[in-house]
Amino acid sequence: MGPRARGLGAAHAQRRTEMADAVLAIVAERGLSAVSLAEVAARAGVSGGRVQHYFGTKQELIEAAFLRANELASDRIDVHPGADSPGGALRVVLTELIPHDEPTALHMRVRQSFTALALADEAIAARLREDYARLHRRLAELVAAEQAGGNIAEGVDPYAAAVALVALTEGLAYYVLIGVRLEQDARDAVLAAIAELGPTSPLGGPR
Repeated sequence: MGPRARGLGAAHAQRRTEMADAVLAIVAERGLSAVSLAEVAARAGVSGGRVQHYFGTKQELIEAAFLRANELASDRIDVHPGADSPGGALRVVLTELIPHDEPTALHMRVRQSFTALALADEAIAARLREDYARLHRRLAELVAAEQAGGNIAEGVDPYAAAVALVALTEGLAYYVLIGVRLEQDARDAVLAAIAELGPTSPLGGPR
């Protein structure tokens, strides 16, 4: 593949990203129900036919936006000053799922909307299962690393702990989005759940 082909590939990817960002902007302002090919075209400043050239259906657009939201969240985590150790990364990954500013609130609105669609669409459900499997594996690796360092009780199953922590965090995130819990209370609850895995906690017990 020559330089020109690579350039065309990069331009194609950039245009898809711009359209995915347009979807995220629409979701932030008016919710997922407002997303359409025409709305995305207007937001991205292109023709409807141009959008259809890159995304044939609204579902493809939403899937791209979901992946884009995850990418932006990963970028935030990668540069977070607290993510410089396994324990720090574990806390950052989970607490970044709790809405505390505009980007994190948007990310969770997109995730919650995607989850709602998955209840009636097996293709989206399959994509979501893959996403959760990756997230659970990543967090299980962090739990295992903390366990090897003596910071988490030996009897804790890393994968089971990862699944439970994600479930707790996303449930609290939803509560924050609809005003049932305050953001700081939710973050404190997640951090407390991580601490309970420690070797001297009531759950972990003395080593």
